[in-house]
Amino acid sequence: MRLANKVAIVTGGGSGFGEGIAQIFAKEGAKIVVADIDGKAAERVAQAIGAEGGAARAVTADVSKDADTKRMIAEAVDGFGRLDVLVNNAGVTHLNQPLVEVTEADFDRCMNVNVKALFWAARHAVPVMRAQGGGSILTVASTAGLRPRPGLVWYNTSKGAAITATKAMAVELAPEQIRVNCLCPVAGETPLLASFMGGDTPELRAKFKASVPMGRLSTPQDIARAALFYASDDSAFITGTALEVDGGRCI
Repeated sequence: MRLANKVAIVTGGGSGFGEGIAQIFAKEGAKIVVADIDGKAAERVAQAIGAEGGAARAVTADVSKDADTKRMIAEAVDGFGRLDVLVNNAGVTHLNQPLVEVTEADFDRCMNVNVKALFWAARHAVPVMRAQGGGSILTVASTAGLRPRPGLVWYNTSKGAAITATKAMAVELAPEQIRVNCLCPVAGETPLLASFMGGDTPELRAKFKASVPMGRLSTPQDIARAALFYASDDSAFITGTALEVDGGRCI
């Protein structure tokens, strides 16, 4: 019960990494707000947590929008009384393709969800954590922000921005005991996988796995365990880090 008495928001909590994080946080005692642009998916995860005896609320939210983010933070504070952990997990990508072929709409969506959402989240979560005397903000970035590869140029750029924002926020907020860290997963079994690879075939999967020294893709459980460490008091003196959860991909 490493998260007993803590309240956490997990964005993009309706599937993939976010669902795994929400589930393990609940098992460790946290009260969870499952936020997702797909309200039905968020409700499914929240109900599953409740069926296991946990406490969870679902909220439909587009994290690239100010009003939705404000409402999401309020859901935690009004429903559970505080906000200890914010996991910025929601993310999108563009199709793996030459950089000049990415449309402006796809570029804007990538930047709005992967970068601007961090701005809105900070504006609404930091005052709450500041008033409480501290908290933990965790962003799910990507190995793409550390070791870019062709075909995902603008996605790489957005995740590089997320990593830099993490470090800058960590320095500024450290005196107020608000820790800010990020995870850098290698691609995994999530709804974004086909876009990362430019398709989803056994051949493409084999090629991608061959680039990971440990020989497999990441799983929601891999990312959830790392997130648990950052959300718990085990990492009380750790801030501003970008942890590679990648089976050796970035070496």
